[in-house]
Amino acid sequence: MDYLEILTKLDMVEKSLKRFKSHNKLLTYNKEKIHKKQIEFHKCKKRNRWVFGGNRSGKSECGAVEAVWMVRGIHPYRENRKNVEGWVVSLSQQVQRDVAQKKVLEYLNPEWIVEVVMISGRKGSPQNGIIDYIVVKNVFGGLSRLGFKSCDQGREKFQGTSLDFVWFDEEPPYDIYLECKMRVLDKKGDIFATMTPLKGLSWVYSKIYLNPQNDSEIWTIFMEWADNPYLDKKEIEEMSKTLSEEELQSRRYGNFLSYGGLVYKEFDERVNVIEPFCVPKEWYDNISIDPGLHNPLSAHFYAVDFDGTIYVVAEHYASMQTVEWHAEKIKEICQKLNWPKRQDGRYDSLIDSAANQKTLSSNKSVTELFWENGIAVNPNVNKDMFSGISRVKSYLKNINGEVRLKIFSTCTNLIRELKNYWWSESDNPIKKDDHCLDELRYYIMSRPENKKESETKNAIQKHKDKLIRKINLQRN
Repeated sequence: MDYLEILTKLDMVEKSLKRFKSHNKLLTYNKEKIHKKQIEFHKCKKRNRWVFGGNRSGKSECGAVEAVWMVRGIHPYRENRKNVEGWVVSLSQQVQRDVAQKKVLEYLNPEWIVEVVMISGRKGSPQNGIIDYIVVKNVFGGLSRLGFKSCDQGREKFQGTSLDFVWFDEEPPYDIYLECKMRVLDKKGDIFATMTPLKGLSWVYSKIYLNPQNDSEIWTIFMEWADNPYLDKKEIEEMSKTLSEEELQSRRYGNFLSYGGLVYKEFDERVNVIEPFCVPKEWYDNISIDPGLHNPLSAHFYAVDFDGTIYVVAEHYASMQTVEWHAEKIKEICQKLNWPKRQDGRYDSLIDSAANQKTLSSNKSVTELFWENGIAVNPNVNKDMFSGISRVKSYLKNINGEVRLKIFSTCTNLIRELKNYWWSESDNPIKKDDHCLDELRYYIMSRPENKKESETKNAIQKHKDKLIRKINLQRN
């Protein structure tokens, strides 16, 4: 074989590889450049996953790849099946053709496709028409079917079928979401969605993002332009300058918006919420209570490290109960944490000054009833709302990757309230579901305002604090 013949064959191999790669876009997905949040989405084992992202953040891309991996039986992070049935749900058939359908076809090698059934257009060029469903070869020897649905068809078109997964590309109506949940029920299938929250505080915000039922299978993540490694940083900066603050929050960051905006927009669940760890007893500081009998009573347990970082380590939250019942529950948590007692055997706590009022069922105040039941509540708290909000915001704020308020993930009601506390049009916070936030303010306002604990601690305390954090990081 002469030199020219070798070069010719090498050229043929190179062209063949290029053709192969052009029909196998999956081979390059998250290989040359890594989109960390896409990988986090794919690795998550929860069955109800939602990606909130700005335009061009890479959210639809990961949704399409997830669907293709599942129908092919090649998901790298999940147990694969043969004969997979899935739906891709778009807002309309035109949006289906231009976004989700287009993305899926980019990642589906034509050699894997057994059949394409069209609603309109020619199956020889499915990208130009509206697809009803695609039959795909599954690597386990079966045949998978990927159907395409649009919300403008109405809920009735989503009935009857048993599915392994549903991918919502953008926010569906609530009735269609519920119908699709029924479709994956018997197979213990998956719901995943990729959307830009342009509808404000819709059902997705209240039922998915806030997750008031604490559904352990719901998982959410936010993607923004800077997360997409294929977007040029200068282009991001220039585009950001052309958008209003509201447009920037939704179009770039994928944030939910209301007319007044979030009170605690500094709160970042990825930074301010941490997994529980064994807190040193030296950090234990105080309990704070917002009393409620018919309304929820909220109580949280606060610890402070030697740098002045506050940790919310435990939560009690319940309604329609007596003071005696609440006191017992709070003492149970104290015993579990080995919380320090006073010399008289009671536990110290802060409480709203409204607790000094007599209850309807007793001639004693809530303060007196807690005292009789082992909780020494102090009603002398600073209730200035706006200065309190300002102080809380300063603790939530992320400065060079560090925050001064960290909340254990088990404190679900406090986390929910922080995500759902909005300014009204009259520039006052909307007084709704804010029981946790009230007693959070009481506690933070009880802290020294200008004096940092790190300024007064000695060298031994600094070294001990460093060792404790290192041990806890290794445990987690």
